[in-house]
Amino acid sequence: MGFSSSVDVKGPATGVEELREKAVLVGVDRPGLAWPLESSLAELGRLADTAGADVVAVTTQKLASPNPRTFVGSGKAEEIAELARANEADLVIFDDELTPSQQSNLEKIMDKDVKVIDRTALILDIFALHATSKEGRLQVRLAQNQYLYPRLRGMWAHLASNRMGGGVGSRFGEGESQLEVDRRMVRNRITAIRRELAHLSEVRAVQRETRYGSGMFKVALAGYTNAGKSSLLNRLTDAGVLSYDKLFATLDSTTRKFELPEGREITLTDTVGFIQKLPTTLVEAFKSTLDEINGADLILHVVDASSPEFEGQIKAVDEVLGQIEAQSIPSILVFNKCDLLDEEALAGLERRFSHAQFVSAATGFGIDQLISAISRAAAATEVQMTVLIPYQRGDLVSVAHGRCTVVTEDHEAEGTRLQLRVAPAFASQFEPYRVSE
Repeated sequence: MGFSSSVDVKGPATGVEELREKAVLVGVDRPGLAWPLESSLAELGRLADTAGADVVAVTTQKLASPNPRTFVGSGKAEEIAELARANEADLVIFDDELTPSQQSNLEKIMDKDVKVIDRTALILDIFALHATSKEGRLQVRLAQNQYLYPRLRGMWAHLASNRMGGGVGSRFGEGESQLEVDRRMVRNRITAIRRELAHLSEVRAVQRETRYGSGMFKVALAGYTNAGKSSLLNRLTDAGVLSYDKLFATLDSTTRKFELPEGREITLTDTVGFIQKLPTTLVEAFKSTLDEINGADLILHVVDASSPEFEGQIKAVDEVLGQIEAQSIPSILVFNKCDLLDEEALAGLERRFSHAQFVSAATGFGIDQLISAISRAAAATEVQMTVLIPYQRGDLVSVAHGRCTVVTEDHEAEGTRLQLRVAPAFASQFEPYRVSE
């Protein structure tokens, strides 16, 4: 990982000039790690960059288990403090979640102007930076307060001191006049946020039920952060959704209509990206957004084919899908960014994952084949029937063309004879006009 110097950049949330902070990354190599430590730290570096910090040093330690007092060994903690001092670092970021006491003890070892945060706080900070909708901001605030609550005693001085005046890891309770750290006040805040989220969730549920009641086939895009879900949605629907080469560039779900080649309309929904070690507080807080996945008829599991860690990313996404009980929904594995692979690498992937789709949202490669796969999945849920609809029920013919798959259409004396593939939600409307083949 290259080290870059401090530079002035535009803050993505405010558009004002801000000084990028310098960060030291710390990882502990323990038995049974799901990801290689080097890869996990490389991702932590990308998270730090997204939050507005430049990595100036990386240090690791091999331990059988974390030190209960300082996570790393006491000698290593002193070494980290010296490393931060030598590189004029503003913060030290641990790749794993610290307990409140570990964080407090580490802060006492560091210079007073150096912040100590963990991976969870960093992810929450990025979510605070990128949340744009009211619901998204509330979801982030809920997760932040749930993270903050058990840390109130250990973090009092940390939160009240001047060194929390800004920068990475300090966007907790952003927008409030002051950060209340009294346990009762935080509990009340969590309750109030949950109440407001419940109201917004009801509104979202009504909108969702309207879509469900329409009988449309519903497709959700799920995947690791930065796999290119938003780019794929844009390629398919011209949705114009924000799409950057950044982790967690978009947090709010976006739903767009899409017409399959046979004329049937479906919906495509982009959702928040997943990540390894995704804080459980975020999974809970974003439940209403993740419900978009649970209500889908088909999941497009989008994978960054160019990532050397794509297998671990697939596993991380599957774990979250299991957490929200969406693992039983039919899914298609979609390898995106195939334009970044050479022919040999792509051929190797195609041999290993013969059931998957291989596309490039950037160039359009493989998109037609993906659409055909979606069409087959949608057709598999349909009921086949032949109907004879009287001419005075032209509205039903319109429904057939807009919501079903019309196989054949003939105009007879009694009405319009249609051979249809019908979504179960619509079958009852056509049943009175059903005739033999």
